[in-house]
Order: sequence, then C-alpha cells, then structure tokens
Amino acid sequence: MDRLMDHSGVTRRALLRALGLLGLAGLGGPWPGTTGTAHAQAQGPGSLANLGPEEPVDATMKRLFGSRLLKDGSAAIKLDLPLIAENGAVVPVSVEVNAPTPPPGYVKSIYIISDKNRRPLNVKFTLSPTMGQAFVGTNLRLGETTDVRAIAELSDGTLLMTKREVKVTVGGCGG
Repeated sequence: MDRLMDHSGVTRRALLRALGLLGLAGLGGPWPGTTGTAHAQAQGPGSLANLGPEEPVDATMKRLFGSRLLKDGSAAIKLDLPLIAENGAVVPVSVEVNAPTPPPGYVKSIYIISDKNRRPLNVKFTLSPTMGQAFVGTNLRLGETTDVRAIAELSDGTLLMTKREVKVTVGGCGG
C-alpha cells in the first residue's frame, strides 16, 4: 500500500523524499529574506566571555562590580553548602535571597564566587521579577579550601554579599 490516501496522487515515498530534501535545505542556511546572525547571550564586563585563563578574586570583583559598595547580606542571604567537601569536584550549593525590596523591586542576579579558584566566578544567575522567590542551586568545583561568596544584585543596584569557608579534602579543579 504505497499510496498515502486513495484520492490523492501523493505516494508515501514521494512525501518522504520531499521531507528529506526540505530537511537538507534547512541545513544549508537561513531562508531568503531572513537574517542569519546569532548573538551571544551576554556581552559586556560581567559576562563569562571576558574571563582570562586565570584571574585573582580581587580582579573578578572589580570586573563584575567596579567600585560599587558590597553591603553585608548575611541577614538576607541564606548560603547553604557543606562545611567540609570530601570531593571538591562536586560541592552542592544553594542560595536563597529574602531581601526587602519595595515593589516593583526584585533580585536581579545571584553570583557565586570561590575566592581561590583559578576562575573565581563559578556562576551568575539572572532572574526576572516573574520568578517570585529568589532561590538557585548548583554544584561547584573547588580546587582547595576557600571562601565561597554569594552576591545578590537587587533591581535598584544594591549589592548584598555573604560568604562561608568550605574545607576541601580532595581538590576538584585538576592540576
């Protein structure tokens, strides 16, 4: 039964051939009249694309926040990670921010920075007002015992920071 439908003149084989050619045409590039430009998600001083091979934590903090004041956020930020990490390759961390922000304020970004890593910025989470609660979690790679910082950037530009030391028994960043 090679006919797709009795009343149409299209065979299944012809339909599959046409779909295959259409798929190959899609691999060839954008359709005429459309643009084919792709842009990186983040460009600018705070983006991960600007990382050098190694960077001290002071340079990272200056690159990300300039001379902006970092306020004590220990009352507003809950940084949850183990005191001792037996394997530095997989260190679970979660950050919850309960900062008082007058409406329509919200937590705009959460940064996690490990002071003694070759590249101190582990991750930057960008949040939106529709997210509700500011809570993030991930796994870190830590090369040695270090302070881990959680920095929350509020929509009004306020920066809140808290940090905690993690003792690493076996480093996870390689030699």
